[in-house]
Amino acid sequence: MSPLTPKISRSNFDPPADNWQPGFSELGLPLKDVTFIVLDLETTGASPAQGCAITEIGAVAVRGGEILAEFSTFVNPVVPLPEYIINLTGITDEMLRDAPRIAEAYANFMHFINEHDAPYFVAHNAPFDIGFLKAAARSLSEPWPRHEVIDTVRFARLVVERSEILNYKLGTLAEFFQTQALPTHRALDDVKTTVEVLHRLIERAAGFEVFTIQDLQQFMKRLPEKKFKP
Repeated sequence: MSPLTPKISRSNFDPPADNWQPGFSELGLPLKDVTFIVLDLETTGASPAQGCAITEIGAVAVRGGEILAEFSTFVNPVVPLPEYIINLTGITDEMLRDAPRIAEAYANFMHFINEHDAPYFVAHNAPFDIGFLKAAARSLSEPWPRHEVIDTVRFARLVVERSEILNYKLGTLAEFFQTQALPTHRALDDVKTTVEVLHRLIERAAGFEVFTIQDLQQFMKRLPEKKFKP
Protein backbone atom coordinates (compact mmCIF):
# COMPACT_ATOMS: atom_id res chain seq x y z
CA MET A 1 0.00 0.00 0.00
CA SER A 2 1.41 3.37 -0.89
CA PRO A 3 1.30 6.04 1.82
CA LEU A 4 -1.27 8.79 1.90
CA THR A 5 0.04 12.30 2.22
CA PRO A 6 -2.22 14.96 3.74
CA LYS A 7 -2.77 17.73 1.24
CA ILE A 8 -2.84 21.42 2.10
CA SER A 9 -4.64 23.68 -0.33
CA ARG A 10 -4.32 27.45 -0.15
CA SER A 11 -5.64 28.19 -3.64
CA ASN A 12 -8.43 30.34 -2.23
CA PHE A 13 -6.11 32.37 0.01
CA ASP A 14 -3.98 35.43 -0.50
CA PRO A 15 -0.22 34.83 -0.34
CA PRO A 16 0.59 33.98 3.29
CA ALA A 17 2.37 36.30 5.65
CA ASP A 18 5.81 35.27 6.86
CA ASN A 19 4.35 33.95 10.12
CA TRP A 20 1.44 32.12 8.45
CA GLN A 21 0.56 28.72 9.90
CA PRO A 22 -2.16 26.44 8.51
CA GLY A 23 -5.22 25.91 10.69
CA PHE A 24 -7.63 22.98 11.02
CA SER A 25 -9.50 24.11 7.90
CA GLU A 26 -6.31 23.52 5.88
CA LEU A 27 -4.84 20.54 7.71
CA GLY A 28 -7.95 18.69 8.85
CA LEU A 29 -8.97 17.73 12.37
CA PRO A 30 -6.31 15.65 14.17
CA LEU A 31 -7.57 12.22 15.18
CA LYS A 32 -6.68 12.94 18.81
CA ASP A 33 -9.25 15.75 18.78
CA VAL A 34 -12.09 13.71 17.25
CA THR A 35 -14.89 12.43 19.49
CA PHE A 36 -16.04 8.95 18.50
CA ILE A 37 -19.10 7.01 19.66
CA VAL A 38 -17.89 3.42 19.93
CA LEU A 39 -20.80 0.98 20.16
CA ASP A 40 -21.68 -2.68 20.37
CA LEU A 41 -24.88 -4.72 20.57
CA GLU A 42 -25.94 -8.10 21.82
CA THR A 43 -28.90 -9.65 20.02
CA THR A 44 -31.12 -12.72 19.86
CA GLY A 45 -29.57 -13.83 16.57
CA ALA A 46 -27.80 -12.95 13.37
CA SER A 47 -30.15 -10.63 11.47
CA PRO A 48 -33.14 -8.34 12.04
CA ALA A 49 -34.47 -9.64 8.71
CA GLN A 50 -34.91 -13.01 10.45
CA GLY A 51 -36.90 -11.44 13.28
CA CYS A 52 -33.94 -11.20 15.65
CA ALA A 53 -33.87 -8.36 18.18
CA ILE A 54 -31.47 -6.31 20.28
CA THR A 55 -30.91 -7.44 23.88
CA GLU A 56 -28.16 -5.06 24.99
CA ILE A 57 -26.67 -1.74 23.82
CA GLY A 58 -23.29 -0.50 24.99
CA ALA A 59 -21.49 2.65 23.91
CA VAL A 60 -18.83 5.12 24.99
CA ALA A 61 -17.89 8.60 23.84
CA VAL A 62 -14.11 8.71 23.52
CA ARG A 63 -11.63 11.39 22.51
CA GLY A 64 -7.85 11.42 22.60
CA GLY A 65 -7.70 8.07 24.35
CA GLU A 66 -10.03 9.21 27.14
CA ILE A 67 -13.49 7.76 27.71
CA LEU A 68 -15.75 10.76 28.27
CA ALA A 69 -19.03 8.97 28.99
CA GLU A 70 -20.57 5.50 28.98
CA PHE A 71 -23.98 4.14 28.03
CA SER A 72 -25.31 0.68 28.77
CA THR A 73 -28.78 -0.83 28.78
CA PHE A 74 -30.45 -4.18 28.48
CA VAL A 75 -33.36 -4.36 26.03
CA ASN A 76 -36.35 -6.63 26.51
CA PRO A 77 -36.82 -8.39 23.14
CA VAL A 78 -40.25 -9.71 24.20
CA VAL A 79 -39.30 -13.20 23.01
CA PRO A 80 -37.44 -16.00 24.80
CA LEU A 81 -33.70 -16.10 24.18
CA PRO A 82 -32.31 -19.01 22.18
CA GLU A 83 -30.24 -21.35 24.32
CA TYR A 84 -27.09 -20.73 22.29
CA ILE A 85 -27.39 -16.97 22.87
CA ILE A 86 -27.69 -17.54 26.63
CA ASN A 87 -24.59 -19.74 26.51
CA LEU A 88 -22.68 -17.24 24.36
CA THR A 89 -23.46 -14.04 26.27
CA GLY A 90 -24.49 -15.14 29.74
CA ILE A 91 -27.59 -12.95 29.34
CA THR A 92 -30.77 -14.71 30.48
CA ASP A 93 -34.49 -14.12 30.07
CA GLU A 94 -34.67 -13.22 33.75
CA MET A 95 -32.05 -10.48 33.30
CA LEU A 96 -34.14 -8.93 30.52
CA ARG A 97 -37.58 -9.30 32.09
CA ASP A 98 -37.68 -5.80 33.61
CA ALA A 99 -35.49 -4.13 30.98
CA PRO A 100 -36.89 -1.35 28.77
CA ARG A 101 -38.32 -2.34 25.42
CA ILE A 102 -36.69 -1.14 22.24
CA ALA A 103 -38.64 2.14 21.96
CA GLU A 104 -37.40 3.38 25.34
CA ALA A 105 -33.91 1.93 24.93
CA TYR A 106 -33.51 3.48 21.47
CA ALA A 107 -34.69 6.88 22.74
CA ASN A 108 -32.21 6.72 25.62
CA PHE A 109 -29.40 5.76 23.25
CA MET A 110 -30.22 8.67 20.92
CA HIS A 111 -30.20 11.00 23.93
CA PHE A 112 -26.70 9.76 24.78
CA ILE A 113 -25.53 10.36 21.21
CA ASN A 114 -27.03 13.84 21.08
CA GLU A 115 -25.24 14.81 24.29
CA HIS A 116 -21.90 14.50 22.49
CA ASP A 117 -20.65 16.31 19.42
CA ALA A 118 -19.53 13.07 17.80
CA PRO A 119 -20.53 12.56 14.16
CA TYR A 120 -18.54 9.31 13.94
CA PHE A 121 -19.69 5.85 14.98
CA VAL A 122 -17.12 3.09 15.49
CA ALA A 123 -17.99 -0.60 15.73
CA HIS A 124 -16.29 -3.92 15.13
CA ASN A 125 -18.03 -5.61 12.19
CA ALA A 126 -20.13 -2.45 11.97
CA PRO A 127 -22.69 -3.67 9.39
CA PHE A 128 -24.06 -6.06 12.03
CA ASP A 129 -24.57 -3.45 14.78
CA ILE A 130 -25.62 -0.59 12.52
CA GLY A 131 -27.99 -2.90 10.64
CA PHE A 132 -29.83 -3.79 13.85
CA LEU A 133 -30.00 -0.15 14.99
CA LYS A 134 -31.30 1.03 11.61
CA ALA A 135 -33.92 -1.73 11.65
CA ALA A 136 -34.99 -0.61 15.13
CA ALA A 137 -35.25 2.99 13.94
CA ARG A 138 -37.43 1.93 10.99
CA SER A 139 -39.70 -0.17 13.18
CA LEU A 140 -40.22 2.82 15.48
CA SER A 141 -40.57 5.34 12.61
CA GLU A 142 -37.64 7.20 14.16
CA PRO A 143 -34.84 8.96 12.27
CA TRP A 144 -31.40 7.40 12.11
CA PRO A 145 -28.50 9.86 12.60
CA ARG A 146 -26.39 10.45 9.51
CA HIS A 147 -23.13 9.69 11.28
CA GLU A 148 -20.17 8.33 9.39
CA VAL A 149 -19.36 4.75 10.40
CA ILE A 150 -15.84 3.42 10.92
CA ASP A 151 -15.63 -0.36 10.91
CA THR A 152 -12.59 -1.58 12.84
CA VAL A 153 -12.63 -4.83 10.84
CA ARG A 154 -12.06 -2.85 7.62
CA PHE A 155 -9.59 -0.57 9.37
CA ALA A 156 -7.60 -3.53 10.69
CA ARG A 157 -7.44 -5.13 7.24
CA LEU A 158 -5.71 -1.97 5.99
CA VAL A 159 -3.00 -1.72 8.64
CA VAL A 160 -2.50 -5.28 9.96
CA GLU A 161 -1.08 -7.65 7.36
CA ARG A 162 -2.82 -11.00 6.94
CA SER A 163 0.55 -12.68 7.58
CA GLU A 164 0.64 -11.10 11.05
CA ILE A 165 -2.67 -12.37 12.36
CA LEU A 166 -4.93 -15.41 12.16
CA ASN A 167 -8.13 -13.42 11.57
CA TYR A 168 -9.67 -10.03 12.33
CA LYS A 169 -12.05 -11.07 15.10
CA LEU A 170 -12.17 -8.72 18.07
CA GLY A 171 -10.66 -11.28 20.42
CA THR A 172 -7.81 -12.00 18.01
CA LEU A 173 -7.02 -8.30 17.60
CA ALA A 174 -7.22 -7.80 21.37
CA GLU A 175 -4.65 -10.56 21.84
CA PHE A 176 -2.49 -9.18 19.01
CA PHE A 177 -2.46 -5.69 20.52
CA GLN A 178 -2.37 -6.97 24.13
CA THR A 179 -5.31 -4.83 25.19
CA GLN A 180 -6.27 -4.53 28.84
CA ALA A 181 -9.98 -4.93 28.09
CA LEU A 182 -11.10 -8.23 26.62
CA PRO A 183 -14.27 -9.16 24.70
CA THR A 184 -16.84 -11.19 26.63
CA HIS A 185 -19.88 -11.02 24.31
CA ARG A 186 -21.27 -8.37 26.63
CA ALA A 187 -21.83 -5.01 24.98
CA LEU A 188 -19.85 -2.63 27.20
CA ASP A 189 -16.90 -5.02 27.60
CA ASP A 190 -16.71 -5.42 23.84
CA VAL A 191 -16.97 -1.64 23.39
CA LYS A 192 -14.03 -1.02 25.70
CA THR A 193 -12.00 -3.63 23.85
CA THR A 194 -12.91 -1.97 20.54
CA VAL A 195 -11.75 1.40 21.93
CA GLU A 196 -8.29 -0.01 22.66
CA VAL A 197 -8.12 -1.74 19.28
CA LEU A 198 -9.16 1.50 17.57
CA HIS A 199 -6.33 3.39 19.24
CA ARG A 200 -3.75 0.77 18.25
CA LEU A 201 -5.04 0.90 14.66
CA ILE A 202 -4.75 4.70 14.66
CA GLU A 203 -1.15 4.37 15.87
CA ARG A 204 -0.39 1.99 13.00
CA ALA A 205 -2.17 4.21 10.49
CA ALA A 206 0.34 6.98 11.22
CA GLY A 207 2.80 4.88 9.21
CA PHE A 208 0.51 5.47 6.21
CA GLU A 209 0.48 9.26 6.80
CA VAL A 210 -2.99 9.11 8.40
CA PHE A 211 -3.10 11.86 11.01
CA THR A 212 -6.50 13.54 10.64
CA ILE A 213 -10.08 12.38 10.36
CA GLN A 214 -10.03 13.54 6.75
CA ASP A 215 -6.95 11.37 6.11
CA LEU A 216 -8.74 8.41 7.69
CA GLN A 217 -11.85 8.93 5.58
CA GLN A 218 -9.75 8.79 2.41
CA PHE A 219 -7.65 5.89 3.70
CA MET A 220 -10.71 3.75 4.42
CA LYS A 221 -11.79 4.13 0.79
CA ARG A 222 -8.89 1.90 -0.20
CA LEU A 223 -10.97 -1.08 0.90
CA PRO A 224 -14.45 -1.19 -0.66
CA GLU A 225 -17.30 -1.10 1.85
CA LYS A 226 -18.81 -4.55 1.97
CA LYS A 227 -19.37 -7.35 4.44
CA PHE A 228 -16.12 -8.87 5.62
CA LYS A 229 -15.69 -12.06 7.58
CA PRO A 230 -13.66 -11.04 10.65
